[in-house]
Amino acid sequence: MKDLRTLDRYRVLHDAVVERYGGKGFDNAGMFHIPVGVTVLKVIATNGDGWDHVSVSCRTRCPTWQEMSIIAKMFFRSNECAFQLHVPDEDYVNNHPYTLHWWRAHKQGIPRPPKEMV
Repeated sequence: MKDLRTLDRYRVLHDAVVERYGGKGFDNAGMFHIPVGVTVLKVIATNGDGWDHVSVSCRTRCPTWQEMSIIAKMFFRSNECAFQLHVPDEDYVNNHPYTLHWWRAHKQGIPRPPKEMV
């Protein structure tokens, strides 16, 4: 994940948010409000247990692929592979109907199909 201090201008600094996700000076976690066109995306970034995790949500709809791509470029380095994941029904958790997620493993590589297939 990129150094998130570079995104401090978008960082949410309410006391409860800072206590949970971190404030200015945190390089790998925080909550951000990112304007994309007329939409403001709520983004929560965390780092722990060997994973980078970035959740992206809108108030009334799921983020678009274009919005997710913009967030991926803002939060991950160009040489990092992050992915979205569809898990089996028994592992599925939905805390917010309009939230999508990016994941990146710190140590293991992510299996990928050949470049020509992507």
